[in-house]
Amino acid sequence: MDQVKIGKFIASCRKERGMTQAALAEKLGISDRAVSKWETGKAMPDSGIMLELCEFLKISVNELLSGERIMAQIYDKRAEENLLAMKREIEVKNRQMLRIEYLVTLPAVLGGIVLVFVACFVSMPAWLRGVLLAFALVMIFAVAFIAVGIEQKAGYYECRNCGNRYVPTYRQTNLAPHAGRTRYMKCPKCGKRSWQRKVLTKED
Repeated sequence: MDQVKIGKFIASCRKERGMTQAALAEKLGISDRAVSKWETGKAMPDSGIMLELCEFLKISVNELLSGERIMAQIYDKRAEENLLAMKREIEVKNRQMLRIEYLVTLPAVLGGIVLVFVACFVSMPAWLRGVLLAFALVMIFAVAFIAVGIEQKAGYYECRNCGNRYVPTYRQTNLAPHAGRTRYMKCPKCGKRSWQRKVLTKED
């Protein structure tokens, strides 16, 4: 999606409605700085207020995402294109989050292992050994909880039995036996337990 084009379209529609950036921002309950960022192409409206924004501007979501008015005969095609574009963006964001999980987890776990090794095999006072071991364990467990949180939010898990894709709760994700990013969990749709793999989008 072309954010600059969308931004210019938002500005044009706002002016057609006779609203200032401040007036539109007040209606949406946000800052006029946020509206300015949209109109300059530096940011996109959050999905939570997109429908409300479209209602004020008297446009459809598809028109907003296209950055232009859409004629009836090409509406369905443009809607499909916009849905595909949004799906690609979600997939990219989920992939980035899962990369961050590795970037956060691996250095912390390796650092924790090094600290445990030092505490166990290097001569030092007992109190210092205890501090190092405690710090290493706290660091490893803290990072593990953060990593599970990232994995839980990025993408979906796919049930092997019925194919349902869903986002489990943090507790379900954290307590489930796992091998890499495949976890043994109960599907909320069919109620069966299976090894469920991580996927990046809701549908193929």
